[in-house]
Amino acid sequence: MSELKSTPMMSQYFSIKEQYKDSILFFRMGDFYEMFFEDAEIASKVLDITLTSRNKNEDIPVPMCGIPYKAAEAYIARLISRDYKVAICDQVEDPKNAKGIVRREVVRVITPGMILEDTLLDARINNFVASISKNGEVFGLSCLDISTGTFRISETTVFEDVLDEILRIKPSEVVVSEKNKDDGDILCIKKSLGSVYFSFINDNSFSIRNSRDTLLNHFSTRSLEGFGCEDLQSGICAAGALLSYVKETQMKSLSHVTGLVPYRSSDFLIIDDSSFRNLDVFVNQRTGQKTGALIDIIDMTMTPMGGRLLRNWLRYPLVDLSQIDARLDAVDEAVRLRAEREISRNILKSVADLERLGSRITMNRCSAREFVALKRSLNALPELWMVLSTFESPLFDFQENLSDLSILADLIDQAIAEDPPASINEGGMIKEGYNSELDELISISRDGKSFLAKLEAEEKEKTGISSLKVKYNRVFGYFIEVSKAASENVPASYVRKQTLVNAERYITDELKVFETKVLNAYEERVALELAIFEDIRLEIVKHNPSILKVASFISNIDCLTAIAQVAEDNDYVRPIMNNDGIIRIEDGRHPVVEKTIDAGKYVPNSIYLDNNENQILIITGPNMAGKSTVLRQAALTVLMAQSGFFVPAARADISVTDRVFVRVGASDNLASGQSTFMVEMEETANIINNATPSSLVVMDEIGRGTSTFDGISIAWAIVEYLHDLSASGVKTLFATHYHELTELDAIKPRVKNFNIAVKEWNDEIIFLHRLVEGGASRSYGIQVARLAGIPHEIIARSKKILTNLESGSHDLRSVSQGTQARMQKQSRPRQLELFRKPENVVVEILKGIDILSLTPLEALNKLSELKEKIRDIR
Repeated sequence: MSELKSTPMMSQYFSIKEQYKDSILFFRMGDFYEMFFEDAEIASKVLDITLTSRNKNEDIPVPMCGIPYKAAEAYIARLISRDYKVAICDQVEDPKNAKGIVRREVVRVITPGMILEDTLLDARINNFVASISKNGEVFGLSCLDISTGTFRISETTVFEDVLDEILRIKPSEVVVSEKNKDDGDILCIKKSLGSVYFSFINDNSFSIRNSRDTLLNHFSTRSLEGFGCEDLQSGICAAGALLSYVKETQMKSLSHVTGLVPYRSSDFLIIDDSSFRNLDVFVNQRTGQKTGALIDIIDMTMTPMGGRLLRNWLRYPLVDLSQIDARLDAVDEAVRLRAEREISRNILKSVADLERLGSRITMNRCSAREFVALKRSLNALPELWMVLSTFESPLFDFQENLSDLSILADLIDQAIAEDPPASINEGGMIKEGYNSELDELISISRDGKSFLAKLEAEEKEKTGISSLKVKYNRVFGYFIEVSKAASENVPASYVRKQTLVNAERYITDELKVFETKVLNAYEERVALELAIFEDIRLEIVKHNPSILKVASFISNIDCLTAIAQVAEDNDYVRPIMNNDGIIRIEDGRHPVVEKTIDAGKYVPNSIYLDNNENQILIITGPNMAGKSTVLRQAALTVLMAQSGFFVPAARADISVTDRVFVRVGASDNLASGQSTFMVEMEETANIINNATPSSLVVMDEIGRGTSTFDGISIAWAIVEYLHDLSASGVKTLFATHYHELTELDAIKPRVKNFNIAVKEWNDEIIFLHRLVEGGASRSYGIQVARLAGIPHEIIARSKKILTNLESGSHDLRSVSQGTQARMQKQSRPRQLELFRKPENVVVEILKGIDILSLTPLEALNKLSELKEKIRDIR
């Protein structure tokens, strides 16, 4: 078989591809990016483009496909979404100046965590790449968003904390050392993250020496003391390796990464990923969409960076009482100063995403349009600062001097056109009057148009050829075009340049001189504009630290004023924070559910929890009555309060909570072979093992995934454990269908019974959605089944079976022989009497009658009602 013939270009390709074996190589050839061999086969399938070959007539054809250079962004996005790395190999010299083959180099490697383009990012969500190091029992964790410059570091000795935090960060990519590729903990994290892209890099990058040197060199410091992380050795390993990885893939300055922020999980309210998802904070779990989630109701920020910060506040609620109150003070002031708030929010509409704007400019991934957006944003600051000066809260006070940024905005205004082109390689970016040399080149181009028009008119008159045209194209330059029919009349001075089917093209000495002058002027103009553009870009980069400070401040202002706007629009109140262990929510509402029903029809509910008498509330009531809504709204109220939000209630006293656990609903995890009950028990185990006396536990229907007796036993034992935890217990809302659990209030002093009230009428039930004291007397399952549309005959049969069960006399004649045989074999004693006998129903009704207040007629009606009740259940 013949060997593959290697041209100089293919030799260059092989040399570069050898260095990027794990990436799809986009190889720039003129106006296209070409892919070859396996890269072409993969890309053609993923991108749905034609697979062809470079040398069709040779024995070994080379598979090839290509995409237009200017349309690369969309294709890259599709490859990244399928977890492929893309190495961008560009021509790094002008083909006109190349001696031999054009020099090409990889200028950037794009991975899911290495994206800067706005079109590929969600404006309101950080795009983190995370790094995990493991040194003995100590885990280091770091995350970096190159699109904003956010860089954080943490470490812990507890694996569960690492797992919780990585799920909280939700990175697009995770970087790990090659030596830990098969480590059990890393594999567990990888499994928990699902489809997140993992990059395994050289172990040396994670060494403490190399990592520390990488960080010190980047920040130009002698130590990391200034960042407060000098002693976080495992964290430094993770952060240094991450920074090294980003620099190697981006091959650009990361000067927009100006700091490294250390933090501990315990600095914030911890809410594990499962609990957070159960509350539908960012995504509605039922639909997988933002609509129907809390964020859809309360994110009224005006800028993308404000939106990202708002999400961060919700994912990292505060636990320091003074910090919470400071944030609430600022929101309170923004609520009161309505006019100033509205003016501020209106100004914020004109502020661009300064964080991502600054990052793209710093990393030279920008056009002149970013400069214009920056100028408009900076020009909005003086008016915004003037409005904010009326606020007294320190959170509205910006201490930095803005004079340098005003000068920068003026520079951009003087130099950059108001509506510049999207490309920086076509000219038209720089205003006339900014540079005299450029003005001269522009004048030549402009005068050229009038020269051509004049030349065309003169040649028509001279030759008498009315169809004569002076034209230009990129292949042949300038030429005179004459139709075939008129070609006999052209002067001898015309030199034929090209013959077409219906026309002839000519050049003249005069046109040659003009062409040289104009084309050189155009090329010189583009080159000069690029040089001016780069000078301005470097000037902006110098001011980027100040721009980032402004961006951070504006993000805070955006969040505070947005929270105030939400509070006013939705009638939220300021929560009163305490460290006394008291959670009192008067007329609380679920912020999302209240938006889904008609105005005025939502039924608010009050909850009181403390550490002395009302620590555990057992909540009973039928399905559809609203137990889960009450549970979720309580947890959301705590989450919102500690995030600095006003809350949906008439009044709220909220004790600062260290952890919130929410165990509501469950589903099978078929991928890992876990049943509903197993998922439920694992989430419950997490609560039992991590709850503290300062936590809030919300649990719904524990134990329903197994047999009735097992479920009751487990639920009972869990309530007892939470009551006795650390000899002081933990505040808990516990919803259940097991009415037997209501007996716990007689055994455990801090347990109280509540139920979601319903009203019975002619064997129908009306949901009142009101939480009232006391346990529910019935589950009303059959009535709920009727409401759900179960056929009448099944409802009737269910009532008959229920009556027999409640009376203890199973109707063996009405069941199948196989069932009867099994029941007869069951000789074991009943564990618990789960259902009330009919006479008990009557007794309970009688107990609730105030005989002394009844009139004779009311007494007769009550007696008639009891007769009907007995007839129904018999």
